[in-house]
Amino acid sequence: MKRVVIAGMGFGGLRAAKGLAGSGLEIVMVDRHNYHLFQPLLYQVATAGLEQESIAYPIRALARRWKGARFRLGEVTGVDFTGKRLMLEDGEIPYDYLILAAGSRTNFFGQEAIERHAFDLKRLDQAEELRNHVLLAFEQASREPDPERRRALLTFVVVGGGPTGVEFAGALRELVAHVLSRDYPEVRPEETRIILMEAASSLLAVMPQRLQGYALERLRSMGVEVMLQTRVSGADGEHVHINGGEVIPTHTLFWSAGVAAVELAGKLGLAQGGAGRIIVAPDLSIAGHPEVFAIGDMACREQDGVPLPMLAPVASQQGQYVARAILAREEGASLPPFRYLDKGTMATIGRNAAVATTHGVSFSGYPAWLVWLLLHLYYLIGFRNRLLVLMNWAYYYWFHERQVRLITASPRRSP
Repeated sequence: MKRVVIAGMGFGGLRAAKGLAGSGLEIVMVDRHNYHLFQPLLYQVATAGLEQESIAYPIRALARRWKGARFRLGEVTGVDFTGKRLMLEDGEIPYDYLILAAGSRTNFFGQEAIERHAFDLKRLDQAEELRNHVLLAFEQASREPDPERRRALLTFVVVGGGPTGVEFAGALRELVAHVLSRDYPEVRPEETRIILMEAASSLLAVMPQRLQGYALERLRSMGVEVMLQTRVSGADGEHVHINGGEVIPTHTLFWSAGVAAVELAGKLGLAQGGAGRIIVAPDLSIAGHPEVFAIGDMACREQDGVPLPMLAPVASQQGQYVARAILAREEGASLPPFRYLDKGTMATIGRNAAVATTHGVSFSGYPAWLVWLLLHLYYLIGFRNRLLVLMNWAYYYWFHERQVRLITASPRRSP
């Protein structure tokens, strides 16, 4: 029985494993975590909207359902392409086919000081750490006698005007306005500053201009300070430095200004494109190693002269394609080159407010928000997770209350 090894169980790896299940091939799923994480909702964990467990699903529970599949917990350290072995910290796994789907990391563009002091959202523990930090900032501000330090504690800088930055800024403003303002009567809502910085001249650059304008006006009406054409040049834990010399006193810097392929991509000796992504052939295989595929954020594949974006829908479609490509090869056939079908982009800004574009149609406000809710519920794995998320959203919608505002550990860095 031939073996397919899948390194990384994000959206792409998950779809590949599901497509290969029951095919007569042995499927070995490898990941450093024992769960699949629904990353698009991480910001809601960080802003006390959802429990961590509601956006994660055990991979072994999936393996039980998929015939021929099993899971191996481990950290991938490299690949022996000649010997066809995936190398782990604690061993190795031979393969007949290998799918590299280890995802991405936050791109700090070489700014070590910012990387050292900024928060980012790629893992569950990072979301919990950020939530702890925000709540502790309010705890300290509520009893801080020094007005300057109090202002710094209540200033939150968000860098990056893409979907993650927009969604996080909107959710944080709603948390402050509707929940923390009641939990901390010593802190007036107007004392809190949420600043969203974007280097470009607009937010949500991939969306039509009308939706960009809607998002900008909506955020500003909520009380978010949006600074366009603004670049962060440095940070020291208590200040954020902006090109031009301005310095903003703050103890919270959240970075969502870019992503790059995981460091593993640079250790394999393969040709790389922008953001450290592995250059792949039209069928998503690697030059010189047709039995090895790279998908999702690790893969650099151009379509119509432009690299495909590092988005979950791209990874999902590539995972489905690679599964079909492997099965076709086993039957002595081949598939046409991979082509991504863009079904649209969306982002939520807050309660009853979102922007969405699909198949040339753009819409905003409540209809877009409702579609955003339904699609995210649909793509979550597990009935229990869907039910928990739906209950949390419904409770917050009707009562303006978020139940997960728990400080669950000592902070790794003090606000």
